[in-house]
Amino acid sequence: MKGNDRNIEMCQMQNLRKKAIVISLLCLLHLTVYGQAIDNTWSFKNIKRDKYFRFSYENDYFASADRYYTQGINIELVAPWVKNFPLTKLLIHPKNSYLRYGLGIEDDAYTPTSTDKNEILFGDRPYASFFILKTFLIAIDPKRMQRFSATWSIGIIGPATGAMDLHTAIHRIVPNNSIPKGWSNQIGNDAILNYQVNYEKQLLSSEHFFSLDADGMIRIGSLSDKASAGLTMILGYFESPFSDKKATKGNVSIYGYEHPELDVTGYDATLEGGVFNKRSPYTLGPGDISHFTFQNRFGIVFVTHRLHLEYFRTFLSKEFNTGLTHKWGGLQIALAF
Repeated sequence: MKGNDRNIEMCQMQNLRKKAIVISLLCLLHLTVYGQAIDNTWSFKNIKRDKYFRFSYENDYFASADRYYTQGINIELVAPWVKNFPLTKLLIHPKNSYLRYGLGIEDDAYTPTSTDKNEILFGDRPYASFFILKTFLIAIDPKRMQRFSATWSIGIIGPATGAMDLHTAIHRIVPNNSIPKGWSNQIGNDAILNYQVNYEKQLLSSEHFFSLDADGMIRIGSLSDKASAGLTMILGYFESPFSDKKATKGNVSIYGYEHPELDVTGYDATLEGGVFNKRSPYTLGPGDISHFTFQNRFGIVFVTHRLHLEYFRTFLSKEFNTGLTHKWGGLQIALAF
């Protein structure tokens, strides 16, 4: 029996070493996508219901700043009938997985370091805004402890989004804020069509209390060509995001998460202008942008049977050579039905 115990111990040690090696390699090689600022398909955003409504609001005001990624608004609906939506049929549908389907709209705005001047601030970030309609699915495979998601995004970038009016209205409401200038220099109108896939694999877990997984993303299209990779650690009391079990009445979860990632950018229309319209007043060139960036996000989540609340903060290293690092925060509220 002692020999068998030693063999079991050796096997367990080998498995732990393999997991440690996998985690190390993923930290070095894993690449994740950034550009679509709000992505609710990740495991730390999981809502264990087939039908829910979620509202997300992000702003650099939470980090006492007013530059670069200045605001993001996302509204989404998850429901079984979305699988009949035309663009949904074009998404990759993994086999042997529990599927959720959703529709969303997202509106994001970007500004340079200062919004107090009408003229172009050369060497700074261009004004930019985009509005997109998203069709997505989330596939959960509890046997392999993995998650997959796919998203189609279609929309516009440029003045047609109405970002100038919205940004101005918000600054009128918030105390001690000057009216932003310079929006006449924003990235010109252009079409957006993007396709994105995410993958997550659970590496370690302790039921209800701890989870560690590796994740990656690839995104291509006229808004951005990006790839990324990272790790997600969840700590607290929660239902596993890799399980297909639905939430039950009386369930309460509260947890924190940490999500560092490395990003590789090939192209970003919010910095370089649209693919089809080359007449923007001001853009940065391919040699001006930082093709490798680091992003870290942490948040606190509270969940009941039907209510999902979250507060988070994000750090991003500089996106272009003459730029600065950036921070912002956000709130999310979701209602299941």
